Amino acid sequence: MKPTRHSFGVAAGVAASLAMVLAACSPASNDSDDDSTGDSGSGDKTTVTFRLWDEAAAPAYEDSFAEFEKQNEDIEVNVDVVPWSEYWSRIPLDINSGDMADIFLVNSSNVAQYADNGNLIDVSQALGNDHDEWEQSVVDLYTRDGSVWGVPQLWDSIALFYNKDTVADAGVDVEDLTWAPGAGDDDTLLPALQKLTVDADGNTADSAGFDGSDVTTYGLNAQADMQAIYLPWLAENGAQYQDESTDEFAFASEEGVEAFQYVIDLINEYNVAPFAADTNTNGDLARDMFVRGELALFQSGPYSLPAIAEGATEIDWGIVPMIAGPEGRVGTVHGVAAVGNADTDNEDATVEVLDWLGSAEGQAPLAEQGVSFPGAVDAQQAYVDYWDEQGVDVSPFIDAAKGDTARPPVGPAVDAGTNAYTPLLADLFLGTDDLAAGLQEAQDAGNDAME
Repeated sequence: MKPTRHSFGVAAGVAASLAMVLAACSPASNDSDDDSTGDSGSGDKTTVTFRLWDEAAAPAYEDSFAEFEKQNEDIEVNVDVVPWSEYWSRIPLDINSGDMADIFLVNSSNVAQYADNGNLIDVSQALGNDHDEWEQSVVDLYTRDGSVWGVPQLWDSIALFYNKDTVADAGVDVEDLTWAPGAGDDDTLLPALQKLTVDADGNTADSAGFDGSDVTTYGLNAQADMQAIYLPWLAENGAQYQDESTDEFAFASEEGVEAFQYVIDLINEYNVAPFAADTNTNGDLARDMFVRGELALFQSGPYSLPAIAEGATEIDWGIVPMIAGPEGRVGTVHGVAAVGNADTDNEDATVEVLDWLGSAEGQAPLAEQGVSFPGAVDAQQAYVDYWDEQGVDVSPFIDAAKGDTARPPVGPAVDAGTNAYTPLLADLFLGTDDLAAGLQEAQDAGNDAME
């Protein structure tokens, strides 16, 4: 979890207030007298630390652990919140120093390196098969060398948020949007976006008087957003983000160039998407524009739901299936998992907490408070019910997860590769005369960084 903070790179949050004081310092900097990775000073109780990056999700975990402690009086769980900005840099330091939390959250981009280095408890061995059913697509993300290394916690998929009034005024059918390379004969997306994009004088992007430099309402968030935009676009054109046999980046293929060209043209040729100079530096800009009624369509995941539900009080909005491509709708499912520290001093208690975190009962607060789709299948209806009470139908996300999906970033060095190519890719969204060469350069830089 952009950052997900429930995904692999996108900001997300929950509209719940922080009703409890959280243990916000890390085990390495805990000023209390308790040993955060060993027995605490509370009688015979064993203390297990649980680390995450999202303060907005922490209250749900606090509620979950409060119930766990009622049922397990010999164990207490301390919630340790480390900000996303330092979360990933702290993990290797704390592992090496012996100060790492007993349990911590990871995403699919980071789990492989710790599993391969022997830093994690083998969940398959520790819990076996005697646990509540987990979302299989998330289990697959955390399966490596025949073992599961993380307990699924949260997952998200991709759908299309839309402004009902803007769409109705333009006469656009948002459930029948398909893109085609070069905006060919089968393309219904570009004409729709041109009707939805309006300049300051009220001219739409398909009219002769349209001024693309002075737009008041854009059509779509065509930006350098891996999870919501270019990973699906690649898959929908038959391109691979990573080679499935080697995990090397492979997006600079002919099909990949076509996919990126279409998205980049929406920005720079047709002016129906916000300028990349703005979205490159503010990943939440498009979401905020949608909330203000300045963007008609916003392709994203449930990680955007809380901010939209809280902020978009002046517009009537809904959710429909994501935009289709030449090969239909192909989204991506990402999940966050809880992993156990293999060097914990409290292995038995840690495994007990991992077992709880994998149960529908343990994940109920995550669902009931609208944090995200829980990894435990039997807890998912509570999340649906939460949003249904808010008047929001989240079924398009469920349908997307059950449909065709593209694999999110994987591999022990994929973060290094992504960090290497991302600045180069962002520059390409500003517009270039040789996109193929630019994509090849970005791909090479990413692969070199993974060696």
